[in-house]
Amino acid sequence: MRIDIITLFPEMCEAFLNESIIGRARKKGTVEFECHQLRDYAFDKHRRVDDSTYGGGMGMLMKAEPIALCFEDICRKLEKKPHFIYMSPKGKVLTQQRVKELSELENIVILCGHYEGVDQRVLDEYVDEEISIGDYVLTGGELPALILADSISRMIPGVLSDDICFEEESHYNGLLEYPQYTKPYEWRGKTVPDVLISGHHANITKWRRERSLEETAKNRPDMLEKAELTDKEKIYIAEYLKNLE
Repeated sequence: MRIDIITLFPEMCEAFLNESIIGRARKKGTVEFECHQLRDYAFDKHRRVDDSTYGGGMGMLMKAEPIALCFEDICRKLEKKPHFIYMSPKGKVLTQQRVKELSELENIVILCGHYEGVDQRVLDEYVDEEISIGDYVLTGGELPALILADSISRMIPGVLSDDICFEEESHYNGLLEYPQYTKPYEWRGKTVPDVLISGHHANITKWRRERSLEETAKNRPDMLEKAELTDKEKIYIAEYLKNLE
């Protein structure tokens, strides 16, 4: 997969993309990233990419032409139109299901907004979807773009050591992850649940599933509406919540 990021701060994005698991996957060629400086497509002497808004109002707006030129340049290099995403608080909130779907694409371009946003005309002309990472506002789109790039990249085969690394995590299967423990067995008087050191894999799997159900019911009950649950699990959750009252 290749992910292109259109940004005013490519160095900021590069610093993140060159580190840790994503950085190693990039070096191996498992996933490819290209960060594009938007100002390289602004041809006035000041390399301006923003201007005041029609109709008045506070703040500046990102101009359509530099974004269009940058995207068209990417399309020429790829010899096709990639899926174009604009990170925006007006977009649909990112979910793990959407991450899985996007990870199956070959090419994605992510636009990082700034100031008061982007001229609507370039969004209407080129952007395929707008995505939000939550109901709050940041100073720019770089952090949301990197969150999206990270979440997509780790789903690509070969980025993580094994698919089970993400298949048992929170949200992947519609539930929050179960509690986890490491050595030592006893820490400040608190011990690891004995089932986890029993060596009985069926009991461990059952314990983890029950803890996932409890964590989700307690912290994100809204997720249970879409989770695939057996009748027995629904009864288990109801009894758990009743005991919390």
